[in-house]
Amino acid sequence: MSNTIVPRESEMSLAELRGDCARMAPHWVVPAKTAAKPVEPSRIHGVRVPPSSARLVDSMSDYGD
Repeated sequence: MSNTIVPRESEMSLAELRGDCARMAPHWVVPAKTAAKPVEPSRIHGVRVPPSSARLVDSMSDYGD
């Protein structure tokens, strides 16, 4: 466990947050963008939904609330 004291969110200014992000940005790796290809419905199989989830989805309205 670290002994570092982290300030509460309300104590950190937007400028400090942006500075932290700017220092971290060089460490972020952006993967190459690839286009997703559609999958034929005949290749989709083996999907299992637990009964509790199936009941939840079944009881949802068709167009959302």
